Amino acid sequence: MSYPIQKSDDEWRAVLNKEQFRILREKGTEAPFTGEYDRHHPSTGIYTCAACDAPLYRANHKFKSGCGWPAFFDAVPGAVTRHTDTSFGMSRTEIVCSNCGGHLGHVFKGEGYNTSTDERHCVNSISLKFAKGEGVEGGESGESDTKA
Repeated sequence: MSYPIQKSDDEWRAVLNKEQFRILREKGTEAPFTGEYDRHHPSTGIYTCAACDAPLYRANHKFKSGCGWPAFFDAVPGAVTRHTDTSFGMSRTEIVCSNCGGHLGHVFKGEGYNTSTDERHCVNSISLKFAKGEGVEGGESGESDTKA
C-alpha cells in the first residue's frame, strides 16, 4: 500500500531513534507497562504519529484497559488504516498511520469494554507523541479508519 509520506529506511533512520524504527517501521512491539503513555490520561489533547506528526487519537478516546499499552476506543477519522496480520499463527487486525504507514499496534473488538465502539486500539507508546489542546476538528465517533 502507498502512503502520502514515502521515505526510504535510511531516511526513516535519520529521523527516528533505534526503538522507534524497530516498532514503527519493522512492526515491533514495546514491552507491556513500559510505555510513557500507558498511564497517561489527560482530558484534552491529541496523540500524533511519532514518525510524521499526523493526528491519530483524541485524549477523550483513551481509556484505562489494564492491557499494558495505551488503549483508545476510536481514532481521528481517516487517521489509521487496518490490515490483516497473520503473524504468530493467528489473525489480528494491525493498525498503521494512514499518512506514513507507521505501525501503531492492533485493534481488538468485542472484549466487553464499556465504550461506544466496543473496540480497543492497543497502541505502542513509542509510536505516539502527545500535544496539549484540542488538536483536530471533526466528529467524535463513527467510522474512523480506512480499511485496506
